[in-house]
Amino acid sequence: MKPWIKWTATGLVIAILAGGALRTLSARKDKQAALDAQQLAQTTQMSIDLVPGDLITASQRQLPLNVAISGTVAAVNTAMIKARVAGELQGLKVREGDPVRAGQVLGQIDSTEPDARLRQARQQAQAAKAQVDIAQRTQDNNQALVAQGFISGTALSASQASLAAAQANYAAAQSGADVSAKSVSDTVLRSPIDGFVSQRLAQPGERLGVDSRILEVVDLSRLELQAELSVADAQHARVGQTAQLQVHGLEEPIAAKVVRINPSASVGSRAVVVYLAIVPGSSLRHGLFAQGLLSTGTLSTLAVPLSAVRTDKPKPYVQVVRDGKVQHLTVTLGARSEVDGQTLVSLSGLPEGASVLAGTVGMLREGTVVMVPPETQGAR
Repeated sequence: MKPWIKWTATGLVIAILAGGALRTLSARKDKQAALDAQQLAQTTQMSIDLVPGDLITASQRQLPLNVAISGTVAAVNTAMIKARVAGELQGLKVREGDPVRAGQVLGQIDSTEPDARLRQARQQAQAAKAQVDIAQRTQDNNQALVAQGFISGTALSASQASLAAAQANYAAAQSGADVSAKSVSDTVLRSPIDGFVSQRLAQPGERLGVDSRILEVVDLSRLELQAELSVADAQHARVGQTAQLQVHGLEEPIAAKVVRINPSASVGSRAVVVYLAIVPGSSLRHGLFAQGLLSTGTLSTLAVPLSAVRTDKPKPYVQVVRDGKVQHLTVTLGARSEVDGQTLVSLSGLPEGASVLAGTVGMLREGTVVMVPPETQGAR
């Protein structure tokens, strides 16, 4: 091969490689220029105009601390009237809603058999009394005969034993008569409390056994709510605290007050039962469901509306405006409270007086330029 051909080929190769390198460098420069242009466009993007209400000033507030409660409204005094003796139900005239008084006769169990047993027991008691009289006269006679020496002391001791046995039989017969009298008295059904009939569970003519349920009477003059609280919430409950309850179907809220706290937790749920006295009203009924908030105190803290806290990152954060730009600040959430129909949450990690974007603004990228009109400063 001639030397000039060799050098020519080498030059061509070098030229080709140099051209490729120049094209690569040019492509990189074009890509970098595009990225720089994109970043410049992002930094020079149009600003967002805020309107009144879009900014919230983080400030110290007195948050009322509340615990959600719910339960059933129940009468403090209720009575279940049951059959104390077996027999046929007679004379039951009251029905649901009828008022009753303590001691009022409401009905009766057929007393034919109890009356017969009472008469039998009393007759047995009379027979036993007659035996006592006979034994007493024998004892008196034997005492006189012993004094005159006509009978021995052994005979006197025997008469004394007979008298004691007769007296014991008489006492037992009297006790039997008292039991029978009690059975006759139990045939009469009386209301143990003042109130209203809430349930009628038996009808006249039915044959009832002992402890069969007949009527339920409730006293609406004293009502209370039994609310189950978790162990954490129960630690803040105290006797005397107040609550506002809402009963489904009633427009006006109902005031309640904690009067008792169960010293033991419920088996299974491990909840603590709190009892709240309710002011009676014409619309309240035994068995209604109520729910509301129990006021457990106040907390002075830095707070903002819960809607302003965003959770689309691993940790909750709020959007604040500093020097006309949006910044994201990670915060730690604390207690929550309902104030004027708005849920507020206490925060840590946020400086007091910071301008926080409301939840209605939505998520803005960090560094976004915003225009803050003067009238929006210090909003809410």
